[in-house]
Amino acid sequence: MTLADDKTNFRIIEAAMFLVWAAIIGPASGIAVSALGKNTTRILDSLLDGYDKSLRPGFGGPPMTVDINIYVTSMGPVSERDMVYSMDCYFRQSWIDTRLSFDGPLAKVTLNNLMLEKIWKPDTYFWNGRDSYLHTITTPNKFIRISKDGRIYYSMRLTLKASCPMHLETFPMDTQSCPLKLGSYGYSTSDVIYQWQWGEEKSINREPGLHLSQFELVNTPAATTVDQMKRGNFTFLVANFILKRHMGYFLINVYVPCIMLVIISWVGFWINREATADRIALGITTVLTMAFLSIDNRTDLPKVSYSTALDWFIGMCFTFVLASIMEFAGVHFFTKFGSGEVNHTSDDESKEAEDSDDGEVFYPSNSSEPATALDFETGKQNGDTKISIELNTEGSKLLSKPRRDNCCSRFMYCLKGSGKYKNMASKVGINSASRIDQLARIFFPLVFAVINIIYWNSYLSGDEQGTMNHV
Repeated sequence: MTLADDKTNFRIIEAAMFLVWAAIIGPASGIAVSALGKNTTRILDSLLDGYDKSLRPGFGGPPMTVDINIYVTSMGPVSERDMVYSMDCYFRQSWIDTRLSFDGPLAKVTLNNLMLEKIWKPDTYFWNGRDSYLHTITTPNKFIRISKDGRIYYSMRLTLKASCPMHLETFPMDTQSCPLKLGSYGYSTSDVIYQWQWGEEKSINREPGLHLSQFELVNTPAATTVDQMKRGNFTFLVANFILKRHMGYFLINVYVPCIMLVIISWVGFWINREATADRIALGITTVLTMAFLSIDNRTDLPKVSYSTALDWFIGMCFTFVLASIMEFAGVHFFTKFGSGEVNHTSDDESKEAEDSDDGEVFYPSNSSEPATALDFETGKQNGDTKISIELNTEGSKLLSKPRRDNCCSRFMYCLKGSGKYKNMASKVGINSASRIDQLARIFFPLVFAVINIIYWNSYLSGDEQGTMNHV
């Protein structure tokens, strides 16, 4: 015989032995499993014989204890307008019912929700709940497990919507504490006592990486309270969800636009004070935009009777925009030459302008009579600025605004707010930069910066202190 034949014969013998083992052991194993199932069913049926689900465990004796723990899978949304929050969680309760203790081969028995209809359960309710429900897809998401000593473990998957009284004085730099209060609806402390299963620090757990769009879940402290009511004292468990608000949305959509509008309103300080229409249009535009931001900010907030931190900031920016318009009113009131048009001067004033140190005026040497419209221009001598002079039919001079050399020079003069050419222009009858505008260019930004430093320092430091107190 060859080696291949030996291997073939060995495989045939091995297969035959397996068939013999399956024929002998298989039915015995199936019988054992079937016997275990029948034994468990008989035990459960015997447990329910004479069981009264309307009476709590240990009725007439000392109060029983219900252990609670919560596992949060997701959280949100959080509504400031309705002052509510919602979350998905696994809500777990555990208690001992000695009437359901048993002897058998299994230490624990896990049953479906049909068994729940046949045994006593705590009448737990959420004191500040709004609109909560049990998930039922594809079947009701709950189960029950019974241990040999009669301890029952009852778990269900819930979506909870509960009220959260918010204090919005520091909005949007606020930290809110949203409670979840639960207890027995009908049993006082003489019958049922609630407690956290693993202590107040470890009985509330959350999904790793739990993320909210507008908040950060900082901490979940828990507490136990006893409330006195007309029917007696009742035990309540309180889970507090500490939510710290993210400021990014409000910085981008409110704070930065408000600051930009205030800065835009300061542009009017560099606009010629004769341009009345331009400065008024700029001021009205910024005021209306600030009013729109203020109204839009209030749409998602409840109609509270106090001002939030965001209201104070918008009000401060609104005040600066209005002050810019009032500043121009003062400039316009004290302006002596307010028309913005070319002004006529007398012969004495023209002579005074000729003798001025700021520029030298040249007259044509070949002119023996006054011309009807002659235009003369000084040369660029000793760095003096060029000006134009016209003679009317009566010989009096018409003076126009000074001419600048180039764009860079004009831009630098604009930033400085003063210059040699403006001093000369004021002497010959053209409006110079208002002293009020010059002061406003420094005063307004300086005051706005100081107020912002005080604002942000007070609210941010107060928010950190509030977070520490909650934690």
